[in-house]
Amino acid sequence: MLRSSQLQILVCAVVAIGILAAGYALHVRVTRTHASSLPETCIASSDAPESPGAGMVFIAAGRFLMGSETYRREEAPVRKSAAEGFWIDSHDVTNAQFARFVAETGYVTLAERSGTPNGNSRSGSFVFVAPDEITDLANASQWWQFVAGANWRHPEGPASTIEKRMAHPVVQIAYEDAEAYARWAGHSLPTETQWEFAARGGLDGAAFNWGNEDAPDGAPKANHWRGIFPTLNLGSNGFKGTSPVGCFPANGYGLYDMAGNVWQWTQDRWHGRDESGSVTGPLKAGRQFRVIKGGSYLCATNYCMRYRPAARQPGDVSAGASHIGFRTVLALGSPELPPALQRAVFQSHQLQPPENSR
Repeated sequence: MLRSSQLQILVCAVVAIGILAAGYALHVRVTRTHASSLPETCIASSDAPESPGAGMVFIAAGRFLMGSETYRREEAPVRKSAAEGFWIDSHDVTNAQFARFVAETGYVTLAERSGTPNGNSRSGSFVFVAPDEITDLANASQWWQFVAGANWRHPEGPASTIEKRMAHPVVQIAYEDAEAYARWAGHSLPTETQWEFAARGGLDGAAFNWGNEDAPDGAPKANHWRGIFPTLNLGSNGFKGTSPVGCFPANGYGLYDMAGNVWQWTQDRWHGRDESGSVTGPLKAGRQFRVIKGGSYLCATNYCMRYRPAARQPGDVSAGASHIGFRTVLALGSPELPPALQRAVFQSHQLQPPENSR
């Protein structure tokens, strides 16, 4: 027979297990209910590329402190930097915008072509797949898998769709795909300096786009992994993957999702250390990498915590991934466009130019 003390321990254990099970069941039930009611859009947007006077935000020339010496070695040193004035998209390029580009040009992304240059003979791309368990957080191959048929139309593979995600950032975009869109829009990809200057929103030297505290009021300021990466994600405002652009507060310059949601391509070549890694594996000689910025919905406090303006990571130009997108810039030093350029920009997007440019 069980002694009284043993019986008490057994009863406590059963009660604890019951409480945990009930709590988990409630969490799953609430999560499913919340997921079914998540918005398909958060801000007004269209399928036209953003342009000056129609979505793009002008960033005046200025100086700022770039980098960080607090988090990761590849972000150091903190140095004085400067940027000339430029226009930048207020949000990441969306599926709707990229779909219009493809419809008008017939463009085929790298992931949709057979024999992709990242060493895979089949068309496809890299997809995050949450593992049941892990042995080493340094080994990203435990959760990144090459999935045949994954591309911007089917971000997680052939069975997935963007039908209800047209306002989400487009993903599975390789560097050359982002460049092609930018050229079509008459823009370019941002440099790392332009991107970080814009991301800081005027908060020079701050750890995050919104200040020095991760979540000062307890609410997430960006779409990032909340929980224990890569096995438990409680979601940010219900989102456990990408979210529509503009669902989280804009920074001081009125730019959305400069932290979290999806990583964003920049023009700069990567010259960082090998231990920073990439979704395609360790950095190898002969492979080309560009700097990506901003972090994504997969960044957690226990893993990368790169949803910060100084954070940077190498992006393999030969591959897209389910957490990498982009936005574009227009390098003009004045917020006032010359009349002829105003007409060209607005006509190319089938918009009505202002009265004073006619």
